[in-house]
Amino acid sequence: MAIVHATTQSFEQEVLHADKPVLVDFWAAWCGPCRMLAPVVKVDVDAEPALAMQFGIESIPTLLVFRNGQLVNRSIGLVSQPEILRLMQ
Repeated sequence: MAIVHATTQSFEQEVLHADKPVLVDFWAAWCGPCRMLAPVVKVDVDAEPALAMQFGIESIPTLLVFRNGQLVNRSIGLVSQPEILRLMQ
């Protein structure tokens, strides 16, 4: 899977209108645990604070899972690959 870097302008198309579940990682370059994850769509909270605020991101890394344009799951902090797979179900 390719990593997509979402912005306020591209988020709706990349995530809300996606035809498959999308894992969204809110991150920052200075966040060590964030760099250990490799999800599909990434949103840099430093570059996109309005988008982070829209989804109530207060801690990073935060992973959001969207299905059919709806937020269906959320995880805060570093998680293992099995946990990520569980979030995507």
